[in-house]
Amino acid sequence: MIVKADLHIHSFLSPCGDIGMTPLNIVRKAREKELDLIAVTDHNSTLQGPEVFRLGQREGVAVLYGAEVTTREEVHCLAYVGSETQRVQLQTYLERHLPHIPNDPEIFGYQLWVDEHEKVLGEAPFLLISALDQTIDQVEAFVHSIGGLFVPAHIERSRNSLFSQLGFVPPGLSADALEISRRTRPADFLVHHPELKNFKITQSSDAHYLNDLGAVHTLFDMEKPGFEGLKTALK
Repeated sequence: MIVKADLHIHSFLSPCGDIGMTPLNIVRKAREKELDLIAVTDHNSTLQGPEVFRLGQREGVAVLYGAEVTTREEVHCLAYVGSETQRVQLQTYLERHLPHIPNDPEIFGYQLWVDEHEKVLGEAPFLLISALDQTIDQVEAFVHSIGGLFVPAHIERSRNSLFSQLGFVPPGLSADALEISRRTRPADFLVHHPELKNFKITQSSDAHYLNDLGAVHTLFDMEKPGFEGLKTALK
């Protein structure tokens, strides 16, 4: 089946996420946009994932666990995993390597995760938009070590991307795909970067506001929407 996917979405947990990006709003907006598969990828955290996953099951939208990880080089990379056990492993890794810089909500915004009724379940104490003390190679190696998928995010963007921070895609980087931002046409990107023609290219909304969710999407051919389907499609 052809699966319509938006695999880069921020919830209210991300300090830059709008207050409207609650679990139920995200899932219902995804359904409204006729998305089959979504991933909530908050900055350096997976803690909103279980509630979105639960609501997705109820509302008929497949949900991946994920995070947008900031490497030591300040490159943003998407990590996707397929089970609660893997999510906990990823969360433990993120907490171990995130600097203990207290968040200031007055400057950066609140870092709360909530249930479907917007009841606060917890607050992340340390600033989630900080860079981990791990290089991009170390992050990639860890994500793959737990069976996850590793996708450098919005690689052509002018900040926090492979191009802006490193200037190129490292030849030895084992990426499952490369994501481009919603402002770039995939065909145009490959015309300008023919050296990347062997990579799978994905495109997602990077939504921080509800109306941006599903603004762009990627179509995948998979038997069933979900992590295993995505893993097979990217191969």
